[in-house]
Amino acid sequence: MWLSLSRYEAAPMKASVLIPALAVLFGGSTVRAAPELQPKLAEIGFLVGDWSNGQGHVSDTGGVSTGASKVTIEAGGGVLLRRDHTNLFDRDGKPAGGFNQVMMIYPEAGTLHADYSDGAHIIHYVTAEVRPGRSVTFTSTIQPGAPVFRLAYELTAPDALIVTFGMIPPGGAFQPIAVGTLRRGG
Repeated sequence: MWLSLSRYEAAPMKASVLIPALAVLFGGSTVRAAPELQPKLAEIGFLVGDWSNGQGHVSDTGGVSTGASKVTIEAGGGVLLRRDHTNLFDRDGKPAGGFNQVMMIYPEAGTLHADYSDGAHIIHYVTAEVRPGRSVTFTSTIQPGAPVFRLAYELTAPDALIVTFGMIPPGGAFQPIAVGTLRRGG
């Protein structure tokens, strides 16, 4: 069996690595405590958990959104993985679709980065402004002629998280796209 990873050369996978991995995947009895977050991620550890009953306002349609988010610790504490589902409603309250999204948050080059996808869009967030234990604002790559995206999380109470997503069009000012509140645990 061969293991192939991007940026790395393919290498044979040894049985000493494969057997424990398969045991964990297929219900092995190994029990482990949740991994401790790497220091940079620990600053935003407040994001970890199940968040639901989210309600928000969608600026460009005048409609609303509802949804849920789950943030988990992955890769031995080196990554946070956010999985969301969002339902959209038009300004009259009628269903207008929905979508799933994922975002991987990780430390790199002294700051936090995040990669977002909803299956139709990809956003690479390359900087993060962090108030440890309180808030984080991610900002996307700056490219000539393209908007810059911002995604902010602010913990307003132990069980309440305000999420703001918006963009700065070329030569313009920040424009919110969606703003909402999530509650921990539903």
